[in-house]
Amino acid sequence: MSANSLPESAAVWHSLEVDKALDLLDSNPDSGLTPQEIQQRLQKYGPNELKEIAGRKAWEILLDQFKNIMLLMLIGVALISGLIDLWGWRTGTLKPGEVPFKDTIAILAIVILNGILGYVQESRAEKALAALKKLTSPLVRVIRDARLVEIAAKDLVPGDVMLLEAGMQIAADGRLIEQSNLQVRESALTGEAHSANKQATLKLPEETDLGDRLNIVFQGTEVLQGRGKVLVTNTGMTTELGKIAAMLQAVENEPTPLQRRMTQLGNVLVTGSLILVAIVVVGGVIKDGGFKNIQELLEVSLSMAVAVVPEGLPAVITVTLALGTQRMVRQNALIRKLPAVETLGSVTTICSDKTGTLTQNKMVVQSVSTNNKTFRVTGEGYAPTGDFQLNGQKISLEESPEILALSVACAVCNDSVLQKEQGEWAILGDPTEGALLTLAAKAGIEKDQWNSKLPRVREFPFSSERKRMSVIFQVQQVATGEASSRGVDPAIASLLQSEPYLMFIKGSPELILARSTQIHLGNDTASLTEEQRQKILADNDQMASKGLRVLGFAYKPLAQIPPEGSDETSEQGLVWLGLVGMLDAPRPEVRAAVQECRNAGIRPVMITGDHQLTARAIATDLGIAQEGDRVLTGQELQRMTDQELEQNVDLVNIYARVSPEHKLRIVQALQRRGRFVAMTGDGVNDAPALKQADIGIAMGITGTDVSKEASDMVLLDDNFATIVSATKEGRVVYTNIRRFIKYILGSNIGEVLTIAAAPLIGLGGVPLTPLQILWMNLVTDGLPALALAVEPPEPDVMERPPFSPRESIFARGLGSYMIRIGIIFAIITIALMWWAYQHTHAPEYQGDRDAWKTMVFTTLCIAQMGHAIAIRSNNRLTIEMNPFSNIFVLAAVVVTTILQLMLVYVPPLREFFGTHYLNMQELGVCIGFSALMFVWIEAEKIFLRIMGKKAV
Repeated sequence: MSANSLPESAAVWHSLEVDKALDLLDSNPDSGLTPQEIQQRLQKYGPNELKEIAGRKAWEILLDQFKNIMLLMLIGVALISGLIDLWGWRTGTLKPGEVPFKDTIAILAIVILNGILGYVQESRAEKALAALKKLTSPLVRVIRDARLVEIAAKDLVPGDVMLLEAGMQIAADGRLIEQSNLQVRESALTGEAHSANKQATLKLPEETDLGDRLNIVFQGTEVLQGRGKVLVTNTGMTTELGKIAAMLQAVENEPTPLQRRMTQLGNVLVTGSLILVAIVVVGGVIKDGGFKNIQELLEVSLSMAVAVVPEGLPAVITVTLALGTQRMVRQNALIRKLPAVETLGSVTTICSDKTGTLTQNKMVVQSVSTNNKTFRVTGEGYAPTGDFQLNGQKISLEESPEILALSVACAVCNDSVLQKEQGEWAILGDPTEGALLTLAAKAGIEKDQWNSKLPRVREFPFSSERKRMSVIFQVQQVATGEASSRGVDPAIASLLQSEPYLMFIKGSPELILARSTQIHLGNDTASLTEEQRQKILADNDQMASKGLRVLGFAYKPLAQIPPEGSDETSEQGLVWLGLVGMLDAPRPEVRAAVQECRNAGIRPVMITGDHQLTARAIATDLGIAQEGDRVLTGQELQRMTDQELEQNVDLVNIYARVSPEHKLRIVQALQRRGRFVAMTGDGVNDAPALKQADIGIAMGITGTDVSKEASDMVLLDDNFATIVSATKEGRVVYTNIRRFIKYILGSNIGEVLTIAAAPLIGLGGVPLTPLQILWMNLVTDGLPALALAVEPPEPDVMERPPFSPRESIFARGLGSYMIRIGIIFAIITIALMWWAYQHTHAPEYQGDRDAWKTMVFTTLCIAQMGHAIAIRSNNRLTIEMNPFSNIFVLAAVVVTTILQLMLVYVPPLREFFGTHYLNMQELGVCIGFSALMFVWIEAEKIFLRIMGKKAV
């Protein structure tokens, strides 16, 4: 068969018999492929590698920063200002001592600085694909040309016969040919906490979920125990890992709410500025009857254009977000992408993976059924502390000796180790067996002590076909504590007569119960009645319906060690011990976090690859869903169109047995419904959805490198409750950003109107130069704005629904506030400007005739200080607030005022900035007019309080 006639990767390999799969790929399980076949297939399928789609280059990202409409306008202003200075320099019309091009240089410096800030935020290279590549094994053992060889994983091709053994990382997807007790950890791919027991002989339906394909192994997963022979079916980008890589690279980065609002703000400001410039120029030309003062009108226009652009805003927002990042780190939330700080405040839906996020990623025994009684077991994680409870009451183990016998079985019929590492209890081995060791330790049965009491002499290991494990022990005589006598340990004394050997069995409850003829009751054994069998099966069903993973236990006294291979005959006539039900238990702090989410108008949703019963049990326990709520499975979701899913997505809080593609579709459907989605996860399978979500949140402890690199935020403590704290911080950051935008733009509007008014009311010259406006926008506005960014949160910040992420930056009265305050600014400053112009042009005036411009400049700057103090609260008067609750505002006001006065009274600064000396009377007039701004804002608060309204 030629390479061209081989099947495409879309073949449903789990639904095929082994022989059929071998035929389709023209391979031999004993001899593998020939060198010629390998070469043909490498040409057809390519190397077994994850391919990277080229993204934007660094220079393209940098260039994109200068496509911002406000920066484009500033570049235009800088060029025109430079041309005017060049004309003045060439014609000799520059004023004495005037430095040419200083405005151009200052403006271009601001443009470059803002461009660099944007580039640094955006240019962080995505490393999720590099992390995915680390999951692939570098070397792999295969059968080729009838020989066993070790090759580089990238050289694997479909049809290769790959050999697996414990500890290996699987290098490609494949159909099992044969296996022996093969267990594979697939939690990173499927989301399931326990290992998958693989079975080569199975033939599964086509629609079988990824986590249930027990005859398939997947690239990037790990062999825990056993061995296997695999027919490679998919390599490179056609593997399940490759599909995830493709989805990761297909997800487009959408602008965050803050980025959209800043774009909208820029469009509005630039459009408004150009309209105003046109009005001023046209009005000036009409007033002058021609273009004789066109240079003066152009200078006015340039000043207006600079005034309307809040040059300091990008830097203030960046610093604000960085400060928010620092506060979040202290709460164990590491922000990887700066805009995510504010974006968190807009979240309306949190889609959470189950394993390791809502749960502890540790199997914990919840229930024990023995002697017709079901006991609840308390405790968290692998810590061997907890109680056995019956009907809510703690019981004594002396009153229930069958629990001790069952605990011994859990401890010794076990290949894992429970140990304490750096103060934390951990498991070396299978999580299910770890849960059994913890259960035994809660009953006082420690495996280390029992290794000498019951040394292992033989075992019949667990396999996916047998679904059980048996271990035979030699019974040792020990000191019983009674008059120095020796005998069998009391915990197992009732299990034996005089037999020297004891066999414990664990596994599928139905299979072990079918092989049992007796039951252990208290300290005795009795024949197992049909009624008791039905009761045990009913208990098993009840545990399973709660999402528990249930194991059955039995024992059998033996007169001699059974021979090898006699498991079928030896594992008959067993004595039933009981049932043990375990669960990947919920994190104890998550319930409160879920409730806090609901109080804040945020909807939690569980999306997991685990079984629907387990998902329902956890979700109901945590308050994510109610009893009887619908669970949507991966198979149901697969049959839905995008439109049908969109109709159902607001009605379903639990999704189970879902694949990576499903998670991505769910997030996209929620986004199409207008929801703002945070997605939490820790596995490789979560990465595409993490990247698609508005906020991707990875786990810091259990999370894979792939999930972390695809995320916007990493929870350092893997604590769902940390998301709530981070969301609160996001809301505070957004509130403070709105506060300082009101502060900055209110003054900018005042500046623009003041500049525009000067030529229209017949005053000679431009009151503010571009350099002075840059000073106001960067220093006078910037420092207090940064101080306002650290205002403490309002008490009800998490008691209200999130604001719409699509709301305008001008929503909820912010736009009207800016216009209103801008007009008041302008009225106050224009009144001062008129007085100052008349004052400085009076015949008796001894100073510089242009000092009126410095009075306008100083008034605008100092008025902003009163604005900064008043705007700290929308509703409370300044005298009602603790002035030291935000000491940074007071410090910023004092420092900025001193800096402003230095521009007037320090000669080198006065010369550079083009200001003029003011006497004390003139300075006093400036301060008096400036104070009117503070008085107005405080009067507004009183008026709104009287009217019973709440300010924005």
